Order: sequence, then C-alpha cells, then structure tokens
Amino acid sequence: MVNGHTHLFQTLFRGLADDKSLLDWLRDCIWPAAGEIDAETARAAATLGLIENLRSGASTVIDHQYVHADPDIDDAICQVAADLGIRFELARGWADRNYHPPLTESADTVLERVEPLRQTWHGSCDGRITIGLAPLIPWGCSDEAMVATAAAARSWGGHIHTHCAETEIEVEMNLKERGLRHVPWLDSLGVLGPDVQLAHSVWLDETEIQLIAERGASVVHCPVSNMYLASGIAPIRALLDHGVNVALATDGSGSNNRQDMFETCKTTALLQKVGRHDAMALQPEEVLAMACRGGAKLLTRADDLGAVQPSWKADLVVVDLASPFVAPVHRLPSALVYCATPRDVVHVLVDGRFIIRDRKLTTANEKAALADATAAAKKVLGRAGMPTR
Repeated sequence: MVNGHTHLFQTLFRGLADDKSLLDWLRDCIWPAAGEIDAETARAAATLGLIENLRSGASTVIDHQYVHADPDIDDAICQVAADLGIRFELARGWADRNYHPPLTESADTVLERVEPLRQTWHGSCDGRITIGLAPLIPWGCSDEAMVATAAAARSWGGHIHTHCAETEIEVEMNLKERGLRHVPWLDSLGVLGPDVQLAHSVWLDETEIQLIAERGASVVHCPVSNMYLASGIAPIRALLDHGVNVALATDGSGSNNRQDMFETCKTTALLQKVGRHDAMALQPEEVLAMACRGGAKLLTRADDLGAVQPSWKADLVVVDLASPFVAPVHRLPSALVYCATPRDVVHVLVDGRFIIRDRKLTTANEKAALADATAAAKKVLGRAGMPTR
C-alpha cells in the first residue's frame, strides 16, 4: 500500500489537538510547536513515523514536509528513509504568505533550498527516494510562487503535491480573494495536470470533479483526518465514476493520531456508505485498488508498482489471515479491508528486501526509535511552552 499524504513531523504531536477544527488546530498546536523542530527532532519523528507506516502495511510514503526552521531537516528525513529501506517521496512543502511566519518562505528561497536536496536525493537508492514540491494551501501561496515552483518541479520530473478544498471555509476564502474555487484556480495558472497530487479534495463541485478528470490529476483521500477535524466527506464515489485516480492516506498524526493504512481502508469504505446512505457505495475491491494501484498512479509508477506482477518492483506486504481478528475468511478483499490490522502484518518487503521479517524490523532498533521520539517530543514541546503530562 501507498500512504499518499502524511506529515511525519507530527508523529511528535499525537493527541495534542483533539476536538478542534482545522484552523483552530493549526493555531493552537501545529504552528507553536512546528517552529521548534530541528533536524535532530525531525529525524526522531520521521524514524518512528516510518516504522509505524511499515508496520501498518505501507511500503511507500509521501511526506508533505513543510517545516524548515532548520535547513537540514529535509536531508535528515530523506536519510532516515534511505536507512530504513522504505520507498519514499519527500514533497518539499512551502507557503509564502498568510501563514505562521517561522514556516513561511519566498519562492526564491524554496527553489534555492530544494536544488541541493534534489541533486542529492531525487532518484537515489535505486529510485526508492524522490523529491517533489508541495505548495501548502491555496490561501498560503501566491499565484507567482505557485507557477514558479510547479515549473521547477516539472523540470526534473517531480510531482506537485498540495492540500486542496479540505474545508468549506478555505474554499470560501479563495472565492472571496480570487473569485475561483481551488481546482479552477490551479487550472487557471496552468498547474493542474497528471503530475499533481490533490490532498483531501473534500469540498469539490461537479465542475471541479470533471476538470480533475480531464486534466488527469490525482486525489489523495484522507478519511480519518477528514472525520477527526470535521472537515466533511470527500466525494470519492463521484470521483471514481468520473475516472479520477484516487489514492489513500492517513494524513499526519496530528490530525489522525495513527499512521494505519488498514484503518484508512476500512474508514474509506464506511464513510462513503454512510455519507451516501448506500451500503453498496464502495466495495472492498475498489478500496484495495485505491490503496495500491491508486498510490502507484499517484507516483506515476503505474507500470511497476502497486500490484504483484512479473518483473515489477517487489514491494509486498504479507498478512496473516489465520488470526482471531480475521478468520474465518470467506472473501479475501473483505477480510483485508474490514478485518485485518497492523498486528496481522508478518512481512514487509520493499524492492525485494525484507524490512519487516517475521514481525521484526530488520533495518532499525525499534525500542531506540521509541525512546528517541519520546525525548524529542518533550524537547520540542518544552521549547514551545506546551508541557504535557
């Protein structure tokens, strides 16, 4: 499975901002603490977060990484991914206006800082690690910076990853300022295309769904986060019916508390059913396709990832179905989507290499990672004046 959208630094922030809407969640928790993260604490967060992803059945992770108080953070996170052996895309995030000042950068600064990162990591580790650019949110990005960074990403074959139509109020903000909803705005700038990854896409109208389909962009569905923040229910059934590629994701631990793709799969199916008052709205086979093939297409790797095929990359998750939580198995897709959990993951291979074997992590010391992340969280929250019990 591919976890198509997360924020690994938020591994340190689990449970700190429960029961808040998106903008309050940003103001009260994410902004104060994120500015205090340095390369050392980011490394600890990424290590534990990627271990959790591997144990939860994700062989590939896309990290929307927008915290740059320390310029060495991006390099540190990529090194963690390289050492663990996971397939990884760092979507180098940015905002150039209207955002928390310590997390704001000009387009020139973004392009200057991403160049050595791209040269070092894009296509490294036999292609396991890639670099894209990630405009954070429409209200945090100027038109000029959006165009410049999209062109830069395309110059090296990188993806463009952005939050899109996550909440109703954000769409209203764009309408008030620019007279356009999020998707038409991206299209008016020449940004919308097959290399664009639209995270959330909850508040889309029919015209936007058609436009996404016509331009070949992908949507990344984060159902648990959308429920957690009360953002709404994304129109996944409608997107699929229009031929849009949909991938699945957990979002960051700050707005989910877990990096669990099995939970994401089950929630994806159930949320569409209840949202449409239709028990047949989404089938488990479709959910698995989004989690695997949809994620591969998100990365424009539909020809060698996301399925078990001869000569394709051996990114495999082996799940024990002889489990009290799963058995008896009458239909395999149903068992995987509705019953299986991370505790049932036995092996994880990435590019043919065992990263988890017989439920044991082979590429890192898990106990040390837990201790390091706990210490890092205390350090960051202490600096931010946000002590916890």
